[in-house]
Amino acid sequence: MSIPANVRIPTVLILGAGFGGLELAACLSESLPGEVRVILVDRNDGFTFGFSKLDVLFRDRTPESVRLSYRDLVLPGVEFRQEQVTSIDPQTRHVITDRTSYNPDFLVVALGADYDPAATPGFVADGHEYYSIQGACRLRDQLAHFDGGTVLISVLSVPFKCPPAPYECAMLLHELLTRRGIRHRTRMHVLTPMDSPIPVSTDTSAALVDALAQRGIDYSPGRRVHALDPENHIAATHTGDLAYDLFIGIPTHCVPPVVEASGLTVDGADGWIHVDPRTLATPYPGVYAIGDCADAPVPRAGVFAENAARTVAAHIAAQLRGTPTPGKYLGQGSCYIEFGDGLVGKVDADFLSGPKPVAPFVAPSTELAAEKAEFAATRIRRWFTDQRTVTGNS
Repeated sequence: MSIPANVRIPTVLILGAGFGGLELAACLSESLPGEVRVILVDRNDGFTFGFSKLDVLFRDRTPESVRLSYRDLVLPGVEFRQEQVTSIDPQTRHVITDRTSYNPDFLVVALGADYDPAATPGFVADGHEYYSIQGACRLRDQLAHFDGGTVLISVLSVPFKCPPAPYECAMLLHELLTRRGIRHRTRMHVLTPMDSPIPVSTDTSAALVDALAQRGIDYSPGRRVHALDPENHIAATHTGDLAYDLFIGIPTHCVPPVVEASGLTVDGADGWIHVDPRTLATPYPGVYAIGDCADAPVPRAGVFAENAARTVAAHIAAQLRGTPTPGKYLGQGSCYIEFGDGLVGKVDADFLSGPKPVAPFVAPSTELAAEKAEFAATRIRRWFTDQRTVTGNS
C-alpha cells in the first residue's frame, strides 16, 4: 500500500536505537512500507549488545570488535540521525536535539536507563562496574593486575538491567581466576537486596544459587551495600561491614535526565515512565515508551524491549490504517545465562499473557551457547548489513 504523492506521510520519531528502538524501526519498515517516515535518533554512533560487555571483560574482545555501526543499518524507509536529545514535550510531541527539532505524529521514547554510580557513596572512588563499555575496559585492566584477595560483587539497587548478569559475572570471574591459578587465594561474595536471583523463576534461582555454591562463591540475598569506605576498602551493609580488595557493583539505574525533565515519569513506578502495560502508551496521545525507561511490569532486558517494540509497531499500524486494535503486550522473552566453561542456560519468561508470570528454566549446555550465538546473529542480519560473527559466549 502506498500513499498518493499529494498526501502527507506521517512521521514516527524513535528516540533511542537500542534493542527496542532498532526492532521498532525494523517492524515499521516491514509493516508500513512507503506509508510512514521513520526517524531513529541516538546520541551514539553504534550499537553494542549488552552481553558483549562480558566478552570485553573476560574474553579479550575490543570495544570496536563488538560494536555495530549505525551507518550499516539496512532498514528501508528508516533514517538514522546521530543527535543528542535535549528536550521532550510529550503534550505537543515536540522534541529538540542538539541539531534540530521535531513534531512527529507518533513519538516513541526508547532512551533506556542511565547509571548513577554516585548514588552509592564511595563507589565512584573505589568501585568498578561493567555495565558500560568504559567500565568493562577499566575492570578488565584492573583484573589483569589482581593477584588474589576478597572480591565483592554487589547489586546496589533494583531494578537493574539483565537480572542474571551479576551471577554471570561471578561465574566467569571464577573461571578466569581458576585459569590464572589464583582462585584458591581469592574469596568471592555476591550480595543483592533481592531475596533470590530471579524471583519469577524458582528453578532458575535454584540453579544459580547451586552454581555459586559449587564454585565456592558466597551468596547473601536480602543484603544491600549502601556505602563504600574507599580509604579502608570497607563495604557497609545493614548487617555489618565487609572488607574487600576488589569491589564490583551493579550501579543504581535511573531514567536519563531529559526524560525526567519531560514530566513523563509523573505517576510512573519508582521514577520510570508511566505506560499502559497492555499497549506501552503513555498518558499523552501518540506517545509511547518501551524498554528500560518504561515502568512496564517486566525485567529490564533487551528481549522485553524487543517484544514491546513489536506491540507498539502493531498499534501504530492499526491507527494509521484504521484497523482493529491488535493484541496486548505479552511481556515475553528468552534470557540466556552464562555459566562459564562454554555452557549457557536459558529462562523462557512470559510475564503478562496469563494469570501469573511463568519462567521455566533450561539447563546449561553447549547447544544453548550456539542458540545464543544465533540469537545475536539473527538481529545483526535483521538490522545491519554488517554480517560479522558474534560469539555464542557473549
